[in-house]
Amino acid sequence: MNLDADPGLFRPTSVAWQLHGDPMMWVAGVRALYLQALHPRAVRGVMQNSDFRRDAWGRLMRIADFVGTTTYGTTEAAEKAGARVRRIHRMLSATDPDTGERYGVDEPELLLWVHCAEIDSYLHVLRRSGCPLTDAAADRYLAEHRVSARLVGLDPDAVPADRAGLEAYFEKVRPELAAGAEAHEVDDFLLRPPVHPLLVPARALLWRRVAHLAYASLPPYAHELYGRRAPEPATVTRQLRATGTLLRCVPARLRWQLPPKHILRAMARLGPEARPAPFKVGR
Repeated sequence: MNLDADPGLFRPTSVAWQLHGDPMMWVAGVRALYLQALHPRAVRGVMQNSDFRRDAWGRLMRIADFVGTTTYGTTEAAEKAGARVRRIHRMLSATDPDTGERYGVDEPELLLWVHCAEIDSYLHVLRRSGCPLTDAAADRYLAEHRVSARLVGLDPDAVPADRAGLEAYFEKVRPELAAGAEAHEVDDFLLRPPVHPLLVPARALLWRRVAHLAYASLPPYAHELYGRRAPEPATVTRQLRATGTLLRCVPARLRWQLPPKHILRAMARLGPEARPAPFKVGR
């Protein structure tokens, strides 16, 4: 490995480095959107400040680019990405239609919800779909993500650093969750995203399955709030494992060719030994 090159904020020895190149991250990202939409104040901030309905694909790609940059990019690139997110958030606010209250989307409790829903989704889907991750490694993964929490403007010390802390956080915040009109808009979009008419059959064949699987992997209380049932947990686990096995059959080098090629650029910078692989976590 090139010891003179900048390894970035997470470094090749981190759990995040080994996991974030997994193709099931896309399913996990959709699960995160479902979960995040259940916080009325948080989802309102998104819906009132972005063209989510017409540019949801762009939003998904920007989130993926942020994760890729902060995980595999240089320290400078990661810090710049974080500064850009913080700058945008500082300029945005939302209005509660019931009370007329206007609040900033960068309120710490809102940023914390978005962060925890995202990181929980990544960890949950990857482990449940077959990534070999011990409980200790899962705790390491959560502790590492205090770095990404800092980048979006959170105090790292206020962010859950292990599974017990994350579970306690979700228990605390559950009374605030609800599936309001905005959450159902997100649900409708994720099931039927706008596409070119020629791609409608592909949406029904491929995307709908991804959305259903992401929804099914949510915790039971989320299914209750949305009002849509999901298959039995054992069935969902089998589906996640089967999907993970299928997607991981696609050669990594081929998958990583998709722009913006964060992993390939990191390997070029640091050397081939930086290649991410889940089996390296236990080393």
